[in-house]
Amino acid sequence: MNFFSALRVSSSGLTAQRIRMNLAANNLANINTTKTPEGGPYRRKDVVLASQPLEKSFGDTLNSRMTGNLSEVRVDRIVDDPRPPHTKHDPQHPDADENGYVKTPNIKLMEEMVNMISATRSYEANVTAIKATKDMALKALDIGK
Repeated sequence: MNFFSALRVSSSGLTAQRIRMNLAANNLANINTTKTPEGGPYRRKDVVLASQPLEKSFGDTLNSRMTGNLSEVRVDRIVDDPRPPHTKHDPQHPDADENGYVKTPNIKLMEEMVNMISATRSYEANVTAIKATKDMALKALDIGK
């Protein structure tokens, strides 16, 4: 693996974790949103990540298969949580139905905080990997002097 491949793999991880963090923050910001332009309560969003081969040409793919499989991470899609919304009895709420029930987003504060911590730790790990790659490249240049 060369330095540029290592940097590409780590930078793709940074991008994926940034998107995870943004989605968790967006979910927390909409934890009490009972009405959206689409109608109904806000639907919790989640990211689906997938691996993507780092290679572009046939020669790169063949070389990768012989030496080890390098993949970078990419955001495959952003999906709505399929779980149904919570309902609570609040007849005074402006979005209550005729029986006095309000549908609220199915967002759990603790779950979102765990997602944010996980994304932060993964982001930090990728930053550390980029720094280590940079340090190795600098040492290689020093050896060549």
